[in-house]
Amino acid sequence: MTRLRMIVPAVVAGVVLTVSTGFAQQPRPDPALERALRILEETPLIDGHNDLPWAIREYRAAPHDVRAYDLRTRTPGHTDLERLRAGRVGAQFWSVYIPSESVHEGAARMQLEQIDIARQVIARYPDHLELALSASDIERIFGSGKIASLIGIEGGHAIENSLGALRAFYDLGVRYMTLTHSLTTDWADAATDTPRHGGLTPFGKEVVREMNRLGMLVDLSHVAPATMHAALDVSEAPVIFSHSSARAVTDHVRNVPDDVLRRMPENGGIVMVTFVPAFVSEAVRTHTGDGPAPRATIADVVAHIEHIRNVAGIDHVGIGGDFDGISSTPDGLEDVSTYPALFAELVRRGWSDDDLRKLAGENLLRVFREAEATARRIQRERGPSLATIEELDGVKTSSSALRTTAR
Repeated sequence: MTRLRMIVPAVVAGVVLTVSTGFAQQPRPDPALERALRILEETPLIDGHNDLPWAIREYRAAPHDVRAYDLRTRTPGHTDLERLRAGRVGAQFWSVYIPSESVHEGAARMQLEQIDIARQVIARYPDHLELALSASDIERIFGSGKIASLIGIEGGHAIENSLGALRAFYDLGVRYMTLTHSLTTDWADAATDTPRHGGLTPFGKEVVREMNRLGMLVDLSHVAPATMHAALDVSEAPVIFSHSSARAVTDHVRNVPDDVLRRMPENGGIVMVTFVPAFVSEAVRTHTGDGPAPRATIADVVAHIEHIRNVAGIDHVGIGGDFDGISSTPDGLEDVSTYPALFAELVRRGWSDDDLRKLAGENLLRVFREAEATARRIQRERGPSLATIEELDGVKTSSSALRTTAR
């Protein structure tokens, strides 16, 4: 789709080159960048993961205060309105992250607070942001010159083993849920914790089925490989990895193994490549602290994008930067203004316009539409699941049981 967008002048990494003349420095056109910008004007760049709501919650000057963390100014983090515009962001999944340990104080309550922060942010800047609940919303909002704003839960601990809570979060606008965060839950194994279930328990499989029925995207970032495979076995809709990269390129447990990538075409899902330095650079991941710390680069990120394209196919790769959720960034990808530099690098590597559009947002739009179509079909066949974790797994859901889970 083609439309006019509000353009904010900005200099991003690699965007402006100058040449000395006898009188003044004049810009030298960069054909790769110009082509990248044209594509991002015509196709929504959809990023799968930005932790701005948590940055606002943790803002030292005024915790939780959406007004104080003013996106009309240069914020202390990676994200504000001017930089979003410079980065040509067309749609953003705002992560409403809560720590796995939040089960100690009530994960569902904290999750509601984070959803509230995200919705306050979207409502505060109506000339720039608008809540999106569907694929068609993304296209409509992008066409109006605004940034489509979606909400994603990062960690299934937030539902406190309740499918009713899952449905309530969907009604509040949540359109994906990452099945785990850093700790294994009562029903799903996490990548960074001791596995206990061999992937998903029977209740965990029912969570995936109910997400399919709702039309909520199943996000497999953070989960163990066995959980990835179990979810792919169960899910009737395409899955996403909202912010993960390729394990064959960087051997980090948070990345996606090739045997999972090879299952993406059958499922129809998408791996949204993240910019976390330790996930994209083997040198950063293995650095022991001796000598100068290595730096991740745009080239490292490109290596992951191209590996996923080569193994899973061009229809199964996207972008999930994880800005405002990371303390350092790759050189050249310092904040949300820098996406054009990444796409310009892909242009230089011979990517076609069609493939760049798929990476930018067309793949995610397809996944979202297919998830919505699956939900409509399932809703004709069955109503909300009444299953409980007590019934399927024999697990108690008292607060004491939840506290034990988050050991």
